[in-house]
Amino acid sequence: MQAQGKDQGSAVVKVVKLFGASIATGVLVAAVALPAVGGAGMTVNATTDELQLRPEELKEPPLPEKTTLLDADGKQFAQFHFNEGNRESVKLDQVADVMKTAIVAIEDYRFYEHGAIDLEGTFRAAVKNVSGGGVIQGGSSITQQYVKLVLLNSAETKEEQEAAVAPTFSRKLNELRHALAVEEKYTKSEILERYLNISYFGAGAYGIETASRRFFDKPASKLNLWEAATLAGAVQNPSQTDPSRGKAFRDRLLERRNVVLNRMAELGKITQQEADEAKKKKLGWKDIPAPGGCEESDYPYFCLYVQHELLTNEAFGKSRKQRERTLERGGLVIKTTLDRKAQKASEKAIKQFVKTSDKPVAAQAMVVPGTGAIKAMAASRKFGGNKKKNEISYNLVGDAAHGGGGGFQAGSTFKPFTLLTALEQGMKLNDGFTTGSGYNAPSYGAFRDCKGNAVGDPKHTVSNSSEGGGGFKTLTTGTLGSVNTFFLRLEEEVGLCETVKMAKRLGIKRADGRPLAEVETFTLGPNEMDPVTVAGAYAAIAARGTYCKPMVITESVDRDGKATPYKPECKQVLDEEVADAASHIMSGVFTKGTMSQYGGIGRPAAGKTGTTDGYTAAWFAGFTPDLASAVSIGDPRGAFKHPLLNVNIGGQYYGYVYGATISGRIWKYSMIDALKGVKATPFTPVNMDRFGGCSAGRCAPKPPPKPEGDDDGGDRGPDGPGDGEDGNGGTFWPGNDGGRNGGGSIPIVTR
Repeated sequence: MQAQGKDQGSAVVKVVKLFGASIATGVLVAAVALPAVGGAGMTVNATTDELQLRPEELKEPPLPEKTTLLDADGKQFAQFHFNEGNRESVKLDQVADVMKTAIVAIEDYRFYEHGAIDLEGTFRAAVKNVSGGGVIQGGSSITQQYVKLVLLNSAETKEEQEAAVAPTFSRKLNELRHALAVEEKYTKSEILERYLNISYFGAGAYGIETASRRFFDKPASKLNLWEAATLAGAVQNPSQTDPSRGKAFRDRLLERRNVVLNRMAELGKITQQEADEAKKKKLGWKDIPAPGGCEESDYPYFCLYVQHELLTNEAFGKSRKQRERTLERGGLVIKTTLDRKAQKASEKAIKQFVKTSDKPVAAQAMVVPGTGAIKAMAASRKFGGNKKKNEISYNLVGDAAHGGGGGFQAGSTFKPFTLLTALEQGMKLNDGFTTGSGYNAPSYGAFRDCKGNAVGDPKHTVSNSSEGGGGFKTLTTGTLGSVNTFFLRLEEEVGLCETVKMAKRLGIKRADGRPLAEVETFTLGPNEMDPVTVAGAYAAIAARGTYCKPMVITESVDRDGKATPYKPECKQVLDEEVADAASHIMSGVFTKGTMSQYGGIGRPAAGKTGTTDGYTAAWFAGFTPDLASAVSIGDPRGAFKHPLLNVNIGGQYYGYVYGATISGRIWKYSMIDALKGVKATPFTPVNMDRFGGCSAGRCAPKPPPKPEGDDDGGDRGPDGPGDGEDGNGGTFWPGNDGGRNGGGSIPIVTR
C-alpha cells in the first residue's frame, strides 16, 4: 500500500508538471487525483472551497443557424449562413443511438456516472498522458467541453476567442464553475443534445445533423456504426481530420474512426467482431456541398438582395454590428415578395434575347406600384465565381448597398423626371419650344445645381440622334420622340435643381452610392443606375405619385417562433393628376414613340426607352397600374471600352443597340407573361381641364399656308417621333470606366 501511494504521489508530481508549475494547479490536480495525499487529509470538498468552485451560471446565446428564405407563397427558395451558421439543430431523439454511444465512448465514457467534474477520469487521463509522453486521452468531461464551446461561440472579438481556449488555470477554473451550473440546470440527455448540436466536425459542418449530411448525405438519425464512429472521432481535432482538405486528412480521419471502434469494443458497447468488420469499411466521405450560399438558389440575385437588405435595413438592428450579429446567429425564416411567376417570366424573356455566354449582360427588376414589393430580379449571366463559365459574382440587378456594382448610365429613362417637373410647374400637354438639332446653354448660369453653382456649359453642344433636326416639340411629342435638344431646353426652363429634386423624390440615387451628378445633362441620364431603383421610380408614377421604397421582406420569424411583419414604406411625393398626365404622355411610346416598332402589351401601359450616348448602355423602363419594370443591358467589362456597337447578342448581330432593340422587347414579353391572368387596370384619365391644350406663348406656331396645289404626301412633319434616341450628354468623373457594372463615365462627344 505504501509503495502504491508512492507511485501515485510520483504520478501526481508529473501531472502537476504537465498542467503547469502553479501551486494552485498542483493543489487542484492532487485533489482531483487523490482524496488524500501523503496524509494531508485535503479532501475534494476542502479544495473546492479553497478554489471557490461553486456553480456559476453560463450564458448560452442561441447557436448560429442557417437563415431560410421563402417566396410570397411560403415556399423555400434559398438559405444562407455566416461563419458557424451552417448548422441545423436537432433533438436528441433525431440522432441515431449508435452515434450517442460512439461519442460518449470516445469523449467521456463515464458521462452518465459522474458529475460536472470527472475526478477519476481526469486523473486517469492525466497519468496516461504523462506515461505516454503526450495527449492520449482528454481529461475534460462532455459537460466541460460543452461549456468551452459555448464560451467560444459567445466570443465577439479575437481576444475573447483566444481567452475561451487559453491553456490557463483561471480559464479552467471558470470552465469548471460553469460546468457545475450546467449539471444542475440540465439532465444528462439535454447536455448531450446541446453538445452534439454545438460541436464542430470539420469541413464547415457545425452540429451533428449538418455533419451527417455533409459527410454521408443522410440525416443523423440514419447513421450506421462506422459512420457514427467517424463523426465521433472527428470532434477531437477537426482541422486535422477535415476530409475536404485532401487525402492525408482523410487518412487521419480513418485512423481516428478505428480508434473509436476499438474503444467501443473495449467498453463492451459493440463486439470485437463488429468493430473489426466496421474497420474494413471505406471512409465513405461523400463531400456533399455545404448548404447556405445564394449561388445554390434558383434565384441568386433575389437572394443576394435579401441578404444585403438584412445587413443595411435598420428594421433588423439599429447598427450594422447588431444586424451582422443577427445574421450570424441566424435561425431566421424570412418571407419575401418573390413571385415565381413573374420571376420565370423575366428569366424566359431575357433568355430569349441574351445568352449566358454573351459579354453584354441584361438585368431586370419588377416592382409593384403602391407597395414597392419587388416581384422579380433576373439577369442573363449566371451567378458565381467561375469566370471561364462567364459567371458573375455580384448582384447585377441591385445597387452596391445590396451586393451590386456601379450600374449603367440610365440614358433617356431620366427624361420623365424633367417632364414631371414641367407638369408640376403648370405646363400643359401641348406646351413646347422650337429647338434646333444641337443645343448650347445660353450661359453658365442657365443651369444651377442645388448648391447654387453654375454648371451650364455654353461651349458644349448636345446633339440629337436619330430623331433628326430641330423644330417645335411639345411635352408630348418631345417625350415620344425622346428629343435631346428639347429636353435640355425644358430642363433649362424648369430648373436643373428642381429636376434633381423630382428624381430624388421618386427614390433616384446612384447605384454606387455616390451623390447624384447634378450636371447640365442630368435629364439625359449620365448617372449610373440599377434596375431596382429605376423600376421603383417608375412604379411611383404608376401609383399616381405614391413612392414606395423597394421592399423584399414582408415578415421574419425568429428561432423562437416570434413573427415580425414589415409594411411598405410609402409616401405621396407627387400630385396625383401630375402623375396621371405623365402616364398619359408616356403611354404613347408604344404607338407613336420609340417603342412603336415593337408595340405594346395588350393592356394600358406606359414607358420610356433609354439609349446612352455612344451606345454604352440601353434601357427600357415602363409600367402598368399593376406592375412596373426596368431592363438594362451593358457590358460589365467597361461600358465605354465595350459599347453596344457591332456586337453579337443572343446569337444575333447588332450594328448598334437602342433602348427598344433588346431591353424594350425583354420588357414587353416579360410583362405579358408576368401579368397573364391579372385583370387589366386602366390609367386614371388625364385632367384635360388642367393639362389639355397649350399655354399662351408656348403653343405651336401656325404653319404657313400651303401654296395652291402643293401636297406633301403625308410627310411626318416636325412633331413625328424618331425611331431611336440619344441619352447621355453628361461629362463628369472622367476615367471612371469599368466599375463593378462597367458603367463609369468619361468625357463624351455627342452626335
